[in-house]
Amino acid sequence: MSQEAKKEAVTIKLFKDGPYLVEGVVNITTVDGETKEYTNPHLCRCGGSSNKPFCDGTHKKIGFKG
Repeated sequence: MSQEAKKEAVTIKLFKDGPYLVEGVVNITTVDGETKEYTNPHLCRCGGSSNKPFCDGTHKKIGFKG
C-alpha cells in the first residue's frame, strides 16, 4: 500500500453493544442529499439515537446488545 493510500485509509471498529467508530475522514450524505465531511464519527448501531446517523449514547439507556 502506498503512503498516500495509508493516509486516506478508513477503518471501522465495532464496539461491543455500542456504535461503529469510523476512523478517518469520511463524507456522509443525508437522505436530503446534503454531504458533510466528518473525522472519526461514531455511528449509531442500536437504532435508538435521536441524532442519527450519529451515536448519542442511547444504546446504554436501552440495553442494546449486539
